[in-house]
Amino acid sequence: MRWTAEDLPDLTGGTALVTGANNGLGLFTALELARRGADVILAGRNLDKGTAALARIRSEVPDASLHWQPLDLADLASVRAAADAVTARIDGLDLLVNNAGVMMIPRQLTVDGFETQFAINHLGHFALTGLLLPALLSRPAPRVVTVASNTHRQGRIDFDDLHGERTYNRSAAYAQSKLANLVFAQELARRAAATPLVSVAAHPGFASTGLGDSWGSGGLANALFLKLVLRFGQPAAIGALATLRAATEPDVTGGEYFGPTGLGGMRGHPVKVRAADRAYDEETGRRLWAASEQLTGVTYAALD
Repeated sequence: MRWTAEDLPDLTGGTALVTGANNGLGLFTALELARRGADVILAGRNLDKGTAALARIRSEVPDASLHWQPLDLADLASVRAAADAVTARIDGLDLLVNNAGVMMIPRQLTVDGFETQFAINHLGHFALTGLLLPALLSRPAPRVVTVASNTHRQGRIDFDDLHGERTYNRSAAYAQSKLANLVFAQELARRAAATPLVSVAAHPGFASTGLGDSWGSGGLANALFLKLVLRFGQPAAIGALATLRAATEPDVTGGEYFGPTGLGGMRGHPVKVRAADRAYDEETGRRLWAASEQLTGVTYAALD
């Protein structure tokens, strides 16, 4: 049977936070969670886009319980401020969707000195999850969904050059960050096994979203690929289904991964899938975790 948004359970009384919720996959994820009764915190950098996202959701769900939270995942000070604001406002968090990301951009550094794709796609979410961990563990069945990509299959984590200081290729850096998403989701699942927290991952397949806007600045090949996405990519509303299933299906267990079932995982409705073998490597998980703690200064004391 095809899983659709109609299969979401009633989420009344639950609180969810979605990063990058102002457009694309994040917007449709927030919309459907709100439609099912969740109190949804939309987190992102752009206030104008955030305001538009709130209005869009309210136009479809007039009684939606929504809140906008400023969050810049490229700035650890912003991540800490957002986590502080969220925990001060709520009495617990049932669901965290680590959705925001950037894709195949030219090399640049964040204010903290990190390569931007690795910083936003992985380190910012690692820090945010750790800082929100007490709020998550205060709920009986908390869940963290980390949004990855099929591109992780081309990824390698270069622990000797995480920030592309020696060599940089925008596609390889993106693939590394997406593999890091899956390695993190798996390691969090292992470390949280003795707690109620469930850590899972999802990918949207070949979806037409705003994430690929930067491709056109990367030469002819990237510009052509962007045109292919815009022409043949499935709508963001369908791409978000894998995230929604991972976030809400009752019998999900830690470490599971969801993605589309059709065309080699590029299109269609979500099912349980398997990531590349390297995503499950425990030594890689331990190394990435240690490096992430050192770089962000965030530790998961509640899981020790």
